[in-house]
Amino acid sequence: MNTEFYRIKRLPPYVFAEVNAMKARARAAGEDIIDLGMGNPDLATPQHIVDKLVETVANPRTHRYSQSRGIPGLRRALAGYYERRFNVSLDPESEVIVTLGSKEGLANLAQAITAPGDVVLVPNPSYPIHHYGFIIAGAAIRHLPVGPDKDFMDILSRAARHSVPKPIALVLNYPSNPTAEVVGLDFYKEIVDFCRREEIYVLSDLAYSEIFFEGDPPPSILEIPGARDVAVEFTSLSKTYSMAGWRIGFAAGNKTLIAALARVKSYVDYGAFTPIQVAATAALNGPQDCVEEARQVYKARRDVLVNALANAGWQIPAPKATMFAWAPLPEGWQHIGSLEFSKLMLQHANVAVSPGVGFGEYGEGFVRIALVENEQRIRQAARNIRRFLAARDEILGNRRAVS
Repeated sequence: MNTEFYRIKRLPPYVFAEVNAMKARARAAGEDIIDLGMGNPDLATPQHIVDKLVETVANPRTHRYSQSRGIPGLRRALAGYYERRFNVSLDPESEVIVTLGSKEGLANLAQAITAPGDVVLVPNPSYPIHHYGFIIAGAAIRHLPVGPDKDFMDILSRAARHSVPKPIALVLNYPSNPTAEVVGLDFYKEIVDFCRREEIYVLSDLAYSEIFFEGDPPPSILEIPGARDVAVEFTSLSKTYSMAGWRIGFAAGNKTLIAALARVKSYVDYGAFTPIQVAATAALNGPQDCVEEARQVYKARRDVLVNALANAGWQIPAPKATMFAWAPLPEGWQHIGSLEFSKLMLQHANVAVSPGVGFGEYGEGFVRIALVENEQRIRQAARNIRRFLAARDEILGNRRAVS
């Protein structure tokens, strides 16, 4: 019997699996692991959102199948958010769809618009679903190296010019996971002009739009005139309202792409549980002071992390947005690579981080540190890391002896 399934064969071994397995074994052995790896918000969902869920779930009529496109009130609430936040008017019927988190939306849109062999342009490093969603759908991925020292438009234009066949889509993610890089409207204007001219769709992931610390709030690509000719944007309530496990997100923008996503979703799901959608509506339409409070919590954690690691001898840039720090490997450790560094730090410091190579080959030389523990635990992690870094020669020497 054939067990070499086509789509499974296209997926490489999950890089994070080694660190996750080590973490599980350590915890099973009773060790106190400080997990700064997975971007899993630890803040509580605001009480008024939980109360709305409880109120709605008490009505047995809400236990029926829902709507795969999302209930009308929630689609209107998302359109209202775009109007308030970005001054963008959306048609809730044709330009908005509810998804089971932005990850599901991206993966199902990839299935909707991709034929085997299509070329998709994806930043590298990037969140894994940005490229693996299209790999599962059969696409060929052309990676675009990204970072503050890269000329993205030059890289994009060369990739589009030399791709055969011509690319069908470009994926963007700002504020970026994992690098925390941010961009402004001038960047998006260049992207929209280029992609309209080249007839390339743009899939923008804006999941971290509300977790920012300095400067202007991150913009939406849909603010650019003409963007909806080519662009669709994914957002999520996971980080903004600490609702990661609720699995509620959205896609908004280009009507053709929204219709394609709606067509696929109509075959594969009935939408999120209705009480969750009603509670999500309360999140978007209700008081927003909880968003600012969460933002300040992450900012305080960021400052503690950056300062504490600097005192430990590890200088990392302070992220302007997201709930992550993108940290270059400390001096003297670069040669072992991000995966081995992450494993050693878990083993010797009881601190878990995500190896940069797990986000693509251009993520090598970095680790992603998530701000998902309180300030006391972050300080404890920094103390553990300080001892780990100070023992570098011994740790690396023992590693060479074992190998």
